[in-house]
Amino acid sequence: MPEERLQKILAKAGIASRRNAEELIRQGKVTVDGKVITEMGCRVDPHTQVVAFEGRPLCREEEKIYLLLNKPKGYVTTLHDPQGRPIVSSLLTGITSRVFPVGRLDFYTEGALILTNDGDFAERILHPRFEIERTYQAEVRGLPTHEKIHLLEEGLELEGKKTWPAKVSIIAKEPATTTLEITIHEGRKRQVRKMFEAIGHRVIALRRIAYGRLRLGTLPTGQYRRLTPADLELIIS
Repeated sequence: MPEERLQKILAKAGIASRRNAEELIRQGKVTVDGKVITEMGCRVDPHTQVVAFEGRPLCREEEKIYLLLNKPKGYVTTLHDPQGRPIVSSLLTGITSRVFPVGRLDFYTEGALILTNDGDFAERILHPRFEIERTYQAEVRGLPTHEKIHLLEEGLELEGKKTWPAKVSIIAKEPATTTLEITIHEGRKRQVRKMFEAIGHRVIALRRIAYGRLRLGTLPTGQYRRLTPADLELIIS
């Protein structure tokens, strides 16, 4: 049986995406045949060697699970929070398999969040080279001019790096606020909020409404549903 990179084995076992699996390896949380591995590039035969995460051997075969959660505000998208804040996995009543969030939504952002135990699928969504779009509905202070919206559409400088072009449309206008829909395919930390701050319009409410062509729809806040093969095609095709 061919050897595989350790981070790929972790991803297949549903521990994390390959990118996040590398960080778990660096933290010394992974062993091979009882020996802690911290360097990248380690290759392992999963059929003859025992790989363990936090002391628990990996299950070699596990049903792949794909969930779409309508994340409420006030939850963190980690599996453990040192500050004791509510975590999104606590909303997954009835799910006994270990799943992890694909990317993050910050504490104050709500909406579509995918959770899975399929590390390869997570990597497909997260890596910029696949250009999987995420669509958000943002309520911002004031009314952005056409010139400012054009800056978002063309890409603007954020922390020394230009953003990729975005798709932006105005949904509603109020005397003091504007609601817009913005689609990006990057996943920088708090990117949408920072983009609007960069043009002088602070976000006061933010909600992710779609991954690719899969929309959140009428899924109630705090509820989840299992994704079908057809749903997955809407995301990655």
